[in-house]
Amino acid sequence: IQELLRVMRTIDDRIVHELNTTIPTASFVGKVDPGQTCKELYESLMDAHTNRERIIKNCISQTSAVVKTLKEEREKAQEDAALLKQLRKEQTKLKLMQSELNVEEVVNDRSWKVLS
Repeated sequence: IQELLRVMRTIDDRIVHELNTTIPTASFVGKVDPGQTCKELYESLMDAHTNRERIIKNCISQTSAVVKTLKEEREKAQEDAALLKQLRKEQTKLKLMQSELNVEEVVNDRSWKVLS
């Protein structure tokens, strides 16, 4: 999922470049509608942020359900080392997804500051 998020964050990573190529210079102002191109960039950014947040929250939800199930199984089988190992792995994955949500907030804030 981290690779997917990295690819999906390309628009945020290139926001300054996008703005520079979207807003026409004085010589091109008659050929391009800057209002329309800015609106399209804004909508693309909104869609990207919404999609990434939805994906991250979906992963958190699914991983939380797995962790809950594994905890219940762990209570029944206290001595199962493989189950404990799997539980720890899923808990680490859950923490990673929760931190990705925080990263997403920072990335979004940075992009909106540049855009505004």
